[in-house]
Amino acid sequence: MSESAFADRIVQSLLDTDFYKLTMMQAVLHNYPNVDVEWEFRCRNGEDLRPYLGQIRAEVERLADMNISDEQLGFLEKISFMKPDFLRFLGLFRFNLRYLKMGIENDQFYLRLHGPWLHVILFEVPLLAIISEVRNRNRYPQVRLEQAREQLLRKFDWLRANASDDELAELQVADFGTRRRFSYGVQETVVKVLAAEFPARFVGTSNVHLAWKLDIKPLGTMAHEWIMAHQQLGPRLIDSQIAALDCWVREYRGLLGIALTDCITMDAFLRDFDLYFAKLFDGLRHDSGDPVIWAEKAIAHYRKLGIDPMTKTLVFSDGLNLTRSLEIFRALRGRINVSFGIGTNLTCDIPGVAPMSIVLKMTDCNGQPVAKISDEAAKTQCRDPNFVSYLRHVFQVPSEE
Repeated sequence: MSESAFADRIVQSLLDTDFYKLTMMQAVLHNYPNVDVEWEFRCRNGEDLRPYLGQIRAEVERLADMNISDEQLGFLEKISFMKPDFLRFLGLFRFNLRYLKMGIENDQFYLRLHGPWLHVILFEVPLLAIISEVRNRNRYPQVRLEQAREQLLRKFDWLRANASDDELAELQVADFGTRRRFSYGVQETVVKVLAAEFPARFVGTSNVHLAWKLDIKPLGTMAHEWIMAHQQLGPRLIDSQIAALDCWVREYRGLLGIALTDCITMDAFLRDFDLYFAKLFDGLRHDSGDPVIWAEKAIAHYRKLGIDPMTKTLVFSDGLNLTRSLEIFRALRGRINVSFGIGTNLTCDIPGVAPMSIVLKMTDCNGQPVAKISDEAAKTQCRDPNFVSYLRHVFQVPSEE
């Protein structure tokens, strides 16, 4: 029988996280080292996680013992935009569990973070990976790594049968599957197979530990929290997206140039994404709403600004699989460059397994609410409905019907 999908440790190292957590963490160190934030966990599919509380807590406590190795720091030092002062800070960083509260409240599992942004930012991805894997250990203890490998190879067979050689030469796919993976073992297996046997172009992984271990490219720029936090960091709410983009440009000087568009909505984002930003950023990332409609808006916006869309890239990362990625690729091929970050469908797609739908999102910054509206009603998140209404009013976003 092949190897179990589960190993002793769920989170492998401080680098067992998404790369954009490190890129945002560096920007926070340099620009907002004293900002206070709150985060809250949500299980979107309403699953009862109370039976797993003790196991989750035991794994979370193991985070406090982690530090980064000299070899891992050496890997990051080779990345041109990772600054020496940030790497020194990362060498000293430890997860501080006093910023985390977890338990049972109103007959529900709850998890909250409250503390300096700089010191809680790295909690998100490992916490979600822990919750996902603990639940999977209990529900699917018999799963073997070979099942994940066979499922992935079936997808490769489908892709070879349905895409031409020319399409396969252009189709770019990355692994974005850390936070809701079935287990670390499954993600490692998937990334190894993608790197060795993927019939199209495998361009890298968001998981920094795997990028270091397997010597492949780590991928990521910014996430919703970066833009959400600026709703309470700037002088005026209407300028919050502009402030977030401007700070990113000052930090990375043209590198890491993929901007996330759906924190408020694509339409509201494009009103702020003027010629200055459109020239400085290499492209945009899609994470909610109809991907082709969103892409058409991006292409039209670039053309209106006099920019050739073929000099820009659109990255898609919303609940994708290879079938949907190929459809989007065909709809946009030759009109703008595209790339696909596939998460759960790569790292938690095993016959008979139902993946979780879990998130851990920033709710407050400096004691005030922040919100993500997005282009999809179900993804709206904020603890204060009055702030959501105000945000909609300021950015001229119609209310949900």
